Amino acid sequence: MLQSMKISGGTPLVGTIEISGAKNLALPALAASLLTDGNLSLHRVPNLEDVKSMLRLLVHLGVDMGDLMAGTIILTANGLKTLDAGYDFVRKMRGSILVLGPLVARFRKAAVSLPGGCAIGARGVDLHLKALEHMGASITIENGYINASAPNGLIGCDIILPIPTVTGTENILMAATLAKGITRIINAAMEPEVAALADLLIKMGAKITGHGSSIVTIDGVDSLSGTDFTILPDRIEAGTYAIAAALTNGKLLLKNCKYDHLAALFDALHLAGVTHQVHREAGNEYEDIEVWRNIEIINPVSIQTTPFPGFATDLQAQFMTLMTICNGTAAITENIFENRFMHVPELSRMGANISIHGKTAIVTGQPFLRGTNVMATDLRASVSLVLAGLTAHGETIVNRLYHIDRGYENIDQKLRTCGANIERFTV
Repeated sequence: MLQSMKISGGTPLVGTIEISGAKNLALPALAASLLTDGNLSLHRVPNLEDVKSMLRLLVHLGVDMGDLMAGTIILTANGLKTLDAGYDFVRKMRGSILVLGPLVARFRKAAVSLPGGCAIGARGVDLHLKALEHMGASITIENGYINASAPNGLIGCDIILPIPTVTGTENILMAATLAKGITRIINAAMEPEVAALADLLIKMGAKITGHGSSIVTIDGVDSLSGTDFTILPDRIEAGTYAIAAALTNGKLLLKNCKYDHLAALFDALHLAGVTHQVHREAGNEYEDIEVWRNIEIINPVSIQTTPFPGFATDLQAQFMTLMTICNGTAAITENIFENRFMHVPELSRMGANISIHGKTAIVTGQPFLRGTNVMATDLRASVSLVLAGLTAHGETIVNRLYHIDRGYENIDQKLRTCGANIERFTV
């Protein structure tokens, strides 16, 4: 049975939203459990469909774990029963490729089905595979499976990435922790989740320097141990709710964020006429961010998506939705994924004036959007349609809701507590 969401728009969002742990860190952190036979205790793990998919895959491999209780889970990979990550376990999520590096590094072989997930571009795994080959692994692809073997172990080397791929950097990072010698990842992704994964690996005993920069150095060790680690806040979730406050002309307090991770978004929101105030309590490493609109009609702001610390591609669809009601015309340029405008036809069904020219969408603001039936096509596109429904006149039905549950924990409950007229139903 498929779920849909009904939204009656026009109510300003007012209240407080607790930001969940970051999906884009939780997935590689879960995969890191394969690098040790010790207990890995992870805290603030979000209860998401993508997380559940990764946990099912790990259980299939033989990782022992308890239930995900209050955001905490303990994983122990001291007796794997298979090194085969089959299609049924990886077909829904591209993040499942993250088990490849740890398996080859520790067990010296793996068979991983080519993964699925959002259809937002090629996002091929060739960079992962080429890196492992440079480290001495033999790679073949047969019948939809990646077969990797390194009977003598992986060997450290310089790996120059043509683009700063996030999952590619994470996979190489994990693999290199148990490789012989020194590995340097050049043109590494600098996203906060990548740096935080390195922090986790260091707590497990890895020797890593330069994480958070474009050159990361890993000096391989013989083994890693278990540890305790807390997942950092989800900057994409926080950014999504900040945009929701602006769209609905409301006022939200976003609890436990990291402002530095959202600077590019708040720079753009400031130009649009949105105000924010950062609050930090003594002893808390995270901040609370209060967001509200200080003008009647949003200013047009053009943005380009770029790797961190630039404007995040995962916030592009949401920001485009904000621009649909701006006072003028804005250009939204997508530089990361070649097929990430799939929300445009659905926003157009709601009255948005958007034209696509190559990798740029030209958005001319309208007085308001109109509620209608729309179809979610990927994770971030789906949440942009929910945001559109919150500001639209009338009723919006967002179908294929499973996309949004992959990356947003209890989104309808969080919005409802802030005044949104929103409910799920089964079709």
